Amino acid sequence: MWPSIIAVVGTLLGGTLTGLLQIKSARIAQNAARADQRAETLRRALGELVAALGDHRRAMWHREVLRLDGASEEAVETARTASRTTRSAITGPLVTVSVLEQSLAEPARQAALAAFSLRNATDHPDLASRREAAIAATDELVAAAGRAMA
Repeated sequence: MWPSIIAVVGTLLGGTLTGLLQIKSARIAQNAARADQRAETLRRALGELVAALGDHRRAMWHREVLRLDGASEEAVETARTASRTTRSAITGPLVTVSVLEQSLAEPARQAALAAFSLRNATDHPDLASRREAAIAATDELVAAAGRAMA
């Protein structure tokens, strides 16, 4: 009788161990899938943010050149409307990047602020300097992203 009891207990323990290992494997696979999805979402948001920053820099450059050159109010207002659209496109990916990767929140914010700062340049050299600073801030964001995702 003892051999039968030992066999039954052994079978139950083996089944339990197998079930626990399957649960653990499923959790590991699920966590890996979540991490992959998070990384893909972050990569996509970073790409969108860098593109939106570039679009906004170009729109602001055009807008400020028109203003500094004394273009018509209608031309400046059209450029202002375009720059508002490009600025709005920054918000979504900026929030996503900041939430998904805390270490990128500050570089992303600095890149956005640098792009926004092209506004109200005093002259063409000041505008060019602000543009270079905005490009450098975006480059730093990309470098920080590379470090964070390595």
